[in-house]
Amino acid sequence: MTKKAIIIGGGIAGPVTAMALRRAGLDAEVFEAYDRGADGVGAFLTLAVNGLEALRVLDLHDLARDLGMDTPLMEIRNARGRHLATVRQPSRTLKRADLYRALRDEAVRRGVRVHYGRRLVDAEATGDGVRGIFADGSEAEGDLLVGADGLGSRTRALIDPRAPRPRYVGLLNTGGFADGVQVPGRPGVSSFVFGRRCFFGYLIHPDGQVWWFANPPSRRELSPEELAAISPEQWRARLLDLFEGDVGPMREIVAATPRILPAWNTYDFPTVPTWSGDRMVIVGDAAHATSPSSGQGASMAVEDAVVLARCLRDVPDTRGAFAAFERLRRARVERVVAHGKRNGDGKAPGAVGAFVRDLFLPVVLRQVGKRDALAWLHDHRITWDDRVAV
Repeated sequence: MTKKAIIIGGGIAGPVTAMALRRAGLDAEVFEAYDRGADGVGAFLTLAVNGLEALRVLDLHDLARDLGMDTPLMEIRNARGRHLATVRQPSRTLKRADLYRALRDEAVRRGVRVHYGRRLVDAEATGDGVRGIFADGSEAEGDLLVGADGLGSRTRALIDPRAPRPRYVGLLNTGGFADGVQVPGRPGVSSFVFGRRCFFGYLIHPDGQVWWFANPPSRRELSPEELAAISPEQWRARLLDLFEGDVGPMREIVAATPRILPAWNTYDFPTVPTWSGDRMVIVGDAAHATSPSSGQGASMAVEDAVVLARCLRDVPDTRGAFAAFERLRRARVERVVAHGKRNGDGKAPGAVGAFVRDLFLPVVLRQVGKRDALAWLHDHRITWDDRVAV
C-alpha cells in the first residue's frame, strides 16, 4: 500500500518535497496556509550550484534555468569605493515569486494536489498515521506529516513545544527592482557594497532592470506592526539618508525604484534540537533557517527534500527514516547556518570593525579562492541511486 505524506507549506520546500516523495513512491499533498499562491510576492533569491544540482536529481534543473539569470561572480567594495574582492560564486538568481509559481505548477503537473487556505493548528496520531487539523475546521490524514512551513513553523512547535525561537541577527531586509537607471557593473555579477551605515547588494538583469536589496541594521527586533507602519516612501527616505556620502550607485538605484518592498527582520536558527516525532518531521527553514548572507536557504531546502525522499524510500520504518534524514543532514546545515552568521556579522561591524574588515577581507578571500575553502559548501552532491544505510 502506498504511503501518503501530508506536506505543510507551499513555498519552495513544500512542492519540491512533494515531487521528491512521489519519485520515491509515496503519495503527497501540499497544504498552504494562505488562500492563494505567492505570485507577484517577494524579492529574489539565489540558488547556489549545489542547490541547482539537487534540483537536477528531480529533473527540475531546466525549470530553474529558464528563470532569472546566472550569477557566477561577486564583487565587493567598501563605502569609499575601494575594491575589496572578486569571488567566484556559481549560482542562479531568480525572483522568488517566479520560482514559487514554477515549482507549484510543476508539482501540480506531476500529480500533486495543492490546497490553499489550510493553516495547520494541530496534529494527532491515528494509530497507524497522523491527522492534520486546520484552522478552517478541515482535516487531512496520512501516514506522515512533513513540516515545510518555514521560520514560524507550527509543525516544529507541535513536535517540540520547547523548541527555541529563531535568533534575530540584528539586520532588516528590504529591496526592490529599479528601472531606467545606469549603474556600474555587468549583467549577472553580484555587486556588494559595505556602506558605512548599511549593506547594499545589486545585480543587473540582462534586460537592464536592477535587482537590489539593503540590510539596514537594527539592534532591536521590530514587531510586525512596527514594520508594517513604515511606508515604502519612508523606507526610500531612510535608505537615501543611510547611503548619503557613500561611494556607489545605491542612492540612484533606490530613487529609481517604483516601490520599495516592505521590510522584514532577518533570523537564523543556530540549532533546532528536535526535528521529528513518530509521524512528523520538519525540513528547510523550519529545521535550520540560515541568514540570507549564506546564499544557501533555498538550496538547503532542495537538498533536504531529496535526502528525506531517499530515506523514506530505503528505510521501512518511518521513525527510522526520519532519524536517517537527520543523521545525514544536521552537521551540514548547521555548518551553513554558522557560515551565514559570520557573513552577516560583517554587514554592521561599526567603525573599528569596518577598518579591520577592509584590511583583512581581501587577504582572507584571496586565500579562500586559492584553497577553494568553500568546496564543502558548493561541491556537495546528492545522488538518487545510492542506498541509505539503515
